[in-house]
Amino acid sequence: MVPRYMFLTKGKGVHKNKLESFELALRDAGIQMLNLVSVSSIMPPGCQIIPREEGVKMLSPGQVVFLVLSQNSTDEPRRMISASVGLARPRSVGQYGYISEHHDFGLTAEEVSEKTEDMAASMLASTLGIPFNPEAAWDERKQVFEMANFLVETQSMSETALGYHEKDVKKWTTVVAAAVLVP
Repeated sequence: MVPRYMFLTKGKGVHKNKLESFELALRDAGIQMLNLVSVSSIMPPGCQIIPREEGVKMLSPGQVVFLVLSQNSTDEPRRMISASVGLARPRSVGQYGYISEHHDFGLTAEEVSEKTEDMAASMLASTLGIPFNPEAAWDERKQVFEMANFLVETQSMSETALGYHEKDVKKWTTVVAAAVLVP
């Protein structure tokens, strides 16, 4: 089975129990009714990115669905958490792309998005034999990749949240970001 479609989604949840905060994050992302199977980082050749609403309509409750998932949780008040997925698609429709996932602490949505796009593009570039300096800043490497004329696009989906904070009340905060593969 090679998925023909993919959608990106994100969500966050807060609850006194860690598992239930994860469930609420999945609900916020619109994928709680699925049986989720995490896979590695390959975007199938020719896979079309569709809006989340369209993708969810193509799936049935209880269906086994493959996805690249990033998740992060904290029960520390005011601690910034993030989860992100990034993708890089080559210009050639017949070539596969890469999806990266990353979670972190203290990064903004913009920072974690840049990191996941950078990781996906770097994995794709190394697969295609594009020479680049992995220590160079993302903007510099992106220019090298564009000059090599191989990227169609990079994009990401990220969610951030501050750990729940209310005096004498302890709750878990969970964030998720996912690239959901639709058959």
